[in-house]
Parts: sequence; C-alpha cells; structure tokens
Amino acid sequence: MQHLRFPIGEFSFPENVTKTQIQTWIAEIKQLPSQLSQEVLHLSDNQLDTPYRPEGWTIRQVVHHLADSSINGFIRFKLALTEENPTIKPYLEQPWAELPDAKNAPIAPSLQLMEGLYVRWLILLENLSEADLQKTFIHPDHEKQFVVVGVIALYAWHGKHHLAHIVNLKKEKGWK
Repeated sequence: MQHLRFPIGEFSFPENVTKTQIQTWIAEIKQLPSQLSQEVLHLSDNQLDTPYRPEGWTIRQVVHHLADSSINGFIRFKLALTEENPTIKPYLEQPWAELPDAKNAPIAPSLQLMEGLYVRWLILLENLSEADLQKTFIHPDHEKQFVVVGVIALYAWHGKHHLAHIVNLKKEKGWK
C-alpha cells in the first residue's frame, strides 16, 4: 500500500542545495500543468472518478487538489517574500477534496487555473534572489518554519507525486 500512497517516495530535502538543483525543481514545477493536462484531458468521467488507490482520491479529486494546492502555494510564497516570517493560513486538504467542486466538477477549469497561475508563479520563482531563497514562513499545523528554497523542492516533489498517482493508475488499468 505504501507504494500506492507514495509512488516516488516520501519527500526529503537534501542537505546541500545547488543552484542547478533549484533550477531543476523550478523546471519540474513549470512542467506540471502541461504534463497533468496531457495525462487527464482524454479520460472519461468514469475514469476520472476512479480512485488511484483503495480509500484514495479519484483522479478528478487529485486534479482539483493540485489546483487548490497551487493556489495556496503561490500565496505562501508571496507572503514569505513580502512579510517577515509570516504565519500562513493552512487548509484542510481532505475536507477540501470532499467538497462538490472537487468531487464532481469538470477538470478543465482547474487545469486552466493552473496554466494561468503557473505563468505568474514561474516569473516569481525564476527571479528569486539568494536572500529570497532564505526567506521563511511559519506553518502552524506543522509548528515549524519553512524556508522558500525548501518549499520549492516540496512543490516540485508534490507535483511529481500526484502525477505518478495518475500515471500508475492508468498503467494498472491499461488506459492510454
């Protein structure tokens, strides 16, 4: 079950981060909207409503979750860059995934939202200074401080993590 839940492994932040690694993470974030669209646009409603694992979210919920997470991530970055170590507002992912817009809505609006949002987010990410990379925010649910460079790594992993859920389910089911 662990391989279904964490198909690319759990997130781990490397001890030594290079500029090349940061550029790789930013490139991975940049690719997510198009990769996601490529994997899901041709799926039927029945396929979209298939959970990627027992008691897991459906592909539809994963797509909407990625949009929700991206909105929150973008705002967290902007708060960290414009305020001194702000405490961010967390959101409860599971209840959000159970709302009607996540369970039943067409996926096209979330894909479009991500496409537009990522244009702005990438401009921000591609223009971070060394000082910006070290800025922080507090996540009250985790009771710890997050550093911008670490959050870049986390969002790169997060996108690949959920994309792998979809790709693996499609392989398992024999869907093209």
